[in-house]
Amino acid sequence: MQIAIVLFDGFTALDAVGPYDILSRLPETETVFVAQQRGAIRNDNAGSLAIVADRAFDEVDAPDIIVVPGGPGETKQRSNTVLLDWLRAVDRTSTWTTSVCTGSLLLAAAGLLDGRRATSHWLALETLGRLGATPTAERVVVDGKYVTAAGVSAGIDMGLSLLGTIAGEQFAMAVQLMTEYDPQPPYQAGSPDKAPADLVANLKAANRHEG
Repeated sequence: MQIAIVLFDGFTALDAVGPYDILSRLPETETVFVAQQRGAIRNDNAGSLAIVADRAFDEVDAPDIIVVPGGPGETKQRSNTVLLDWLRAVDRTSTWTTSVCTGSLLLAAAGLLDGRRATSHWLALETLGRLGATPTAERVVVDGKYVTAAGVSAGIDMGLSLLGTIAGEQFAMAVQLMTEYDPQPPYQAGSPDKAPADLVANLKAANRHEG
């Protein structure tokens, strides 16, 4: 089994690394980071972290699982025909096509989520709808072979959910235990429904998502 994790300039690190750390534990699995060109691809935090894409798109033609992260750099990638064409091509034979955060906007831009239920970062749900999907604020959404996760940290949940489907609940729970994934956040502000209304309003005003 091959897992291909897409990289592009301005991706959010945890969007890619969270699912990587969970899904790469599947037995007999090759996990590759793939981008338009091989080399170091820098994240959205002033480029302070880089992950090496060890394969170019034209070197990965039939991955079993596709993982598309999000991040501020996603907006520019929505007009990247090389990336969108690759997504359409590999989706034809993939077993699972997945995304984290605004990565779902790239799947939608490629036409892969038309009429399908999907999620994204809460600030991007309206844009997701405009791109043809049926947006929902759920943390992980499964519609056929398409598995989308909400913002950033939800990629870990997506990975565990998919792990359980592929390898069974016992295996997934073992991975959860070994990674000690037991969230106990110090604040109850992890979703717009829980966070103070003024904080939600301020973030909406400061982060109008380009659609």
